[in-house]
Amino acid sequence: MDLTSNFAYWPIQNGLIRAYPALDEDMDCDVVVIGAGITGALVAYHLAEAGIKTIVLDRRHVGWGSTSATTALLQYEIDTPLSELVEMVGEDHAARSYKVCLESIHKIERLAHKLDEPCGFERKKSLYLASNKRAVKELKAEHAIRNKHGIRVDWLDPDHLSTQFGLTHPAALLSHDAAQIDAYRFTHQLLHKASGLGAQVFDRTTVTKFDQINSAVHLSTDRNCTVRTKKVVFATGYESQQYLKQQVAKLISTFAFVSEPVKHSDVWPNGCLIWESARPYVYLRTTEDNRIIMGGEDEAFRNPLLRDKLVPRKTEKLLKKFGEMFPRIKIEVAFAWAGTFGETKDGLAYIGETEEFPHAYFALGYGGNGITYSVVAAEIIRDAMLGKQNNDAELFRFDR
Repeated sequence: MDLTSNFAYWPIQNGLIRAYPALDEDMDCDVVVIGAGITGALVAYHLAEAGIKTIVLDRRHVGWGSTSATTALLQYEIDTPLSELVEMVGEDHAARSYKVCLESIHKIERLAHKLDEPCGFERKKSLYLASNKRAVKELKAEHAIRNKHGIRVDWLDPDHLSTQFGLTHPAALLSHDAAQIDAYRFTHQLLHKASGLGAQVFDRTTVTKFDQINSAVHLSTDRNCTVRTKKVVFATGYESQQYLKQQVAKLISTFAFVSEPVKHSDVWPNGCLIWESARPYVYLRTTEDNRIIMGGEDEAFRNPLLRDKLVPRKTEKLLKKFGEMFPRIKIEVAFAWAGTFGETKDGLAYIGETEEFPHAYFALGYGGNGITYSVVAAEIIRDAMLGKQNNDAELFRFDR
């Protein structure tokens, strides 16, 4: 599947950071990670750090799938508000799911500081806007349940929004735990670090066949090579459904643009992340060089060709919304693109094993905060490979 259109910002901004070979010989290992995007990189790093012999395979260049198109807002909020998730899965389960994602932001920060080169990580606050007056009641419920469980979030009334941000929305929540990152650079740095710990990375290598042989899996590739492994990890994002009968997510097309750099004085206070209560919602962030990234205008995915034809029209709609929010900020679009993501019934990821595919783990961090889910998946899968109990695995199991 073509997961993105042709003009995603990050690969153009960063270029080909590192080159990896294609697999051209038979190999043995403890685990094969399929997918060299942000999820595969996080999983591979955690496995290699634990001393597990790891091979990473990807049919594209490293980071050229969904990772190249992510806007990389790092938020603990999932697409289902906590107040609604409580009704779906119970209060303890829901609150822990949110806290796991919050903790992941701190873990990403620590990881970023361990890498050899910068990856654009920056701590931010996150502004969650009530899109209309009807949403104010929902935000009040969200404010109460988060504070009840020790998640710091401030209530902003219209006066605060107007004076602090120049926005005219009826209310907002200001979260203190958020961040942003260059996920493409982060992926390359993680895989480079994992390689130094013994992991082997091969791109432009397509797995064509899986043979379950006793307690092992033999993977055949398009270059007539075989990899013999004890376990397989599917970090293939929205392409993973082809390996499963269980329908775990529906595919959504999303659209985004990045502006030319603007004056620092034109950016809203602290360049905080911004998103809204409407569904589908728009979302905004800034970059290190004062560009503005805006995304949204989501709709059901049909096929890549139809999705990509919509990019110009969707970009115009996003520009119009931006102008309504910040009429004083004049921007010029530098790049615009489309991507595909998955959406689950409860907004929670699917992580772990399923009876459908023996000797395999899935790391399916669907939703708007897939990167934080990827950290959770990396830890759960690492612990499973080491035979250690991970109490958070229960939150994201396939049979929930």
